[in-house]
Amino acid sequence: MALRTVNRGNMDTADRRYLSTVMTKAMLTEEEELELARRWKEKGDQVAMQKMISAYLRLVVSTATRFRNYGLPLPDLIQEGNIGLMLAINRFDPERGVRFSTYATWWIRSSMQEYVLRNWSIVRSGTSAGQKALFFNLRWLRAKLEKAGGAASLDDDTRDSIAKALKVSPNEVSAMAMRLSGRDHSLNEPMGGEEGGEAFQDFLEDPGPNPEEQVTRRHDGDLRRAWLTESLSQLNPRERLIVSERMLNDEKVTLEELGERLGVTKERVRQIETKAFSKLQSLVLRRSAEAESGGGKGTPRLLEGLVPERLSGNTENFACC
Repeated sequence: MALRTVNRGNMDTADRRYLSTVMTKAMLTEEEELELARRWKEKGDQVAMQKMISAYLRLVVSTATRFRNYGLPLPDLIQEGNIGLMLAINRFDPERGVRFSTYATWWIRSSMQEYVLRNWSIVRSGTSAGQKALFFNLRWLRAKLEKAGGAASLDDDTRDSIAKALKVSPNEVSAMAMRLSGRDHSLNEPMGGEEGGEAFQDFLEDPGPNPEEQVTRRHDGDLRRAWLTESLSQLNPRERLIVSERMLNDEKVTLEELGERLGVTKERVRQIETKAFSKLQSLVLRRSAEAESGGGKGTPRLLEGLVPERLSGNTENFACC
């Protein structure tokens, strides 16, 4: 098996010493591998397991170099690969007629891919099998198509060819290409790299109301409550009780319950409710007309939803007093 050359220029002394030790370990023959695997699987022989791990640590290092272009520390990739190697040893069946190196490569690569997907960006990529394949294969597929005479940019033909090869949609190819071509930015980072300039967060749209709208809503709400409170005070006690219990409370009291409290039938309560609400509506409309004649602006907007045309159990606009 051909192993890649490891660039140790950016590694500290301990890491370089580890790589030197790993790369000098002898590979196992097929017979040695089979014997150690059986000892571990059948007898739980820890010494046999350690020998297998030591012999194939160089496979982990070789695989890690294939992920060096994702900007992640090589020692971290190796550590993730070591976890995959141990998982492979625990699941390997020596009687299947497959070399352990072939079997372990899948587990090592899978562990490293998961690590890259978790740490390459603060936004998780590769959440599906298709997306994962797209993330790890888009670059070399583009390079392959360019060498075959394709366009250097991601034109429609190139995008469609990649989508067909990886069994994803063309839109997914375009979105992933855009993600891979950029990098994460802090919202506080100045645009253009200029110190003291406007940051990215300055251009984010706030979906909530602006300060002027907040003040206007508060003012309108206060005015609505004042009008309703004033209008309710002009109802007689029985009308006020029925309106409060039927419209202002969270739990609506039934006509029958009110009838028992007032000593009348539920039909009589319904009649009083209808009359009281009509009176309340007239009082509020008169109050708004007075405000409008006095120069009040925006009165039609203030009336919107203040008094519904028919009786209902909606108490949202009446929770005022």
